[in-house]
Amino acid sequence: MPLRGIISRLGAVATPVLYHIEVSHYNEKARWALDYKGVPHRRKAPMPVMHMAWATAMTRGKGKTFPILRLDGETIGDSTAIIEALEREYPEPPLYPDDPDDRRRALGLEEFFDEELAPHLRRAAFAVVTRDPGSFAWIAAPRAGRALHTALKGSARMMGPLVRARYGINEETATEGWAKTKAAFDRLESEIGPSGYLVGDRFTVADLTAAALFFPLVRPPESEHLTPGRLPAGFVQMRDEMAGRPGWEWVREMYRRHRGTSSAVEA
Repeated sequence: MPLRGIISRLGAVATPVLYHIEVSHYNEKARWALDYKGVPHRRKAPMPVMHMAWATAMTRGKGKTFPILRLDGETIGDSTAIIEALEREYPEPPLYPDDPDDRRRALGLEEFFDEELAPHLRRAAFAVVTRDPGSFAWIAAPRAGRALHTALKGSARMMGPLVRARYGINEETATEGWAKTKAAFDRLESEIGPSGYLVGDRFTVADLTAAALFFPLVRPPESEHLTPGRLPAGFVQMRDEMAGRPGWEWVREMYRRHRGTSSAVEA
């Protein structure tokens, strides 16, 4: 293990801190990697609607969203870079395969689901959720008290269009987003091997990425951050259309087998 990793585990270096958005699938990817490796860490969630300014300040303009991990004095943005750093500092249990060909394949699948699933599923889902005030409020602040939830619900008519503009959501991109989500299920199902995993015979970054990025749609019960409250009818319809697919059941199985318990600690 690298020296910095040993020092960190001995407690001489500050506990890693993950700055995250609770309902985000990219953030779920980073949380899962930390939990899978059993890395004690603290979690901080930004105030609703303030995450872009917070992320921009933390990264000195290099990024504008979360997750961001503070690790051994470094500020690491992007879920893929976070997993890469964790593999260096906390190599056991590994998420990268040892075999070079398997590693290339696993990283290629990670990139595919990062680029061809995650932003498109977000557009398809937010196109519906941002038009439902109650759901919008829960997405913005899933652990909010009644007063804040009521305030956010009241602001949905104003904030919904801003969120849609932020993510480039319109009728065309929402339709494309749903088509891309279906195509990602097709790709997932074509990649599942005889072992039940995407690469080789064990859980890797490819499996974690695919399962984590589908989590807002599949909503496995093992996830810590399922939004409470009623789901909008359009989103329920999307879920009903996909439920029962082999890929849907695969995501649920990955959560059952490997999501485990949180390694987050109190501040």
